[in-house]
Amino acid sequence: MAFLPLAVTGAPSQARQVTIAATKPTTQPVPKPGGLSLPQGVALYVGAVLGTGVIALPALAARAAGPASLLAWLGLVLASIPLAATFAALGARHPDSGGVSTYARRAFGPRAAALVGWWFYSAVPAGAPAAAIFAGGYVEAAFGGGKATVYATALALFAAVGVTNYFGIRISGRVQLALAGVLVLLLAVTAVASLPHADLSNLRPFAPHGWLAVGSAAALLVWSFAGWEAVTHLAAEFRRPARDLPRATGLAIVIVGGLYLAIAAVSILVLGASAGDTEAPLAELLALSLGGPAKIVAALVALLLTFGVMNTYHAGAAKLGAALGRDAALPAWLAQGSEAGTIPRRSLGLTLALGLTGLAIVAVTGVGTGPLVLATTGSFVAVYAVGVAAAVRLLPHRSSGWWTAIVAFATVLVLMATTGPYLIWPVAVGALALIYVRRPGEG
Repeated sequence: MAFLPLAVTGAPSQARQVTIAATKPTTQPVPKPGGLSLPQGVALYVGAVLGTGVIALPALAARAAGPASLLAWLGLVLASIPLAATFAALGARHPDSGGVSTYARRAFGPRAAALVGWWFYSAVPAGAPAAAIFAGGYVEAAFGGGKATVYATALALFAAVGVTNYFGIRISGRVQLALAGVLVLLLAVTAVASLPHADLSNLRPFAPHGWLAVGSAAALLVWSFAGWEAVTHLAAEFRRPARDLPRATGLAIVIVGGLYLAIAAVSILVLGASAGDTEAPLAELLALSLGGPAKIVAALVALLLTFGVMNTYHAGAAKLGAALGRDAALPAWLAQGSEAGTIPRRSLGLTLALGLTGLAIVAVTGVGTGPLVLATTGSFVAVYAVGVAAAVRLLPHRSSGWWTAIVAFATVLVLMATTGPYLIWPVAVGALALIYVRRPGEG
């Protein structure tokens, strides 16, 4: 199916027919023996959401609000539930490699689909270099070598992600499952082993900077919970999307939310006031609970976390790029691999090339990762806004999923308010997308 140059218009009866057709769930494929299993789906979700924020953000939140930052963590765990559930409901009803772009097309037409697709596709090459450099910084801190170590680590992460995804989501899913298992076990052991060093007196004073500081801490933590939309691009790859995708989402919420809360809590209870002074509280907790050099252990965790995030997002972006090529929102050359069970190697190659270009720009200009991070976060908030709005349109009216989407929409409005000027990047990308789909000869 190709994108049309204009949104659906016409008589009221035609509009009603389009709306009714859009709300019907896509026919579910026969279970695929080689598709993603439920455990692999959970692992992909954990990899997408449990990012590098767990290394640094507990310290930043504690610095902003003290022990009261735990309320911000709890609030964001609860707020992520309707957002994750909404995307899971859409993925289960409409499994397609286009993900949120597909939902936008069904709800609002091809222009909205192009906007969402370009936002997500452009966000991954911007965010991946920043994440890779962040992990490289931990490796450099542990072993030295300066910027050469940082960029060598970043290149190695890109290479590992490229090789893993070159052989398809089945191999990528197995790697992610093993990776997520090691990471979850390591973080859980760290939290449990740190408990004997906990001191309840570290909770006092609970709000040293006032209760309003909880809001400041929450603003810092928002980006720790991004990623619930990434797996929707892989929905059609599940053996049974309608059954396994919601289950994978629910299990991932429990795992990710539990780990975030556990690490944040032991950071406060064990490190006390110093939790906000250290740059990497997780490193201190790891060294305290497991022994060994803290920087080396922290570097290992940083590499695992970063690979998990990059692996999931590149898998999703590769399928999305193929879907956009299929639907004429990107060149048709990219359409190879858009079907379920096929490998989108052309789209993967373009995504990796764009990410390496961003890495090269940072290395040559020395501008730092700040612009990349801001571009990524602005794009994802824009994707969320259109995605949950599409859910309100597509999910059965007044059903439990529809009400969940209403709550998620209100949550995203708050995120947009906190994002502010970061939305400039998706506005610019969106303008280019609209120009592309309206290019001469297309309508």
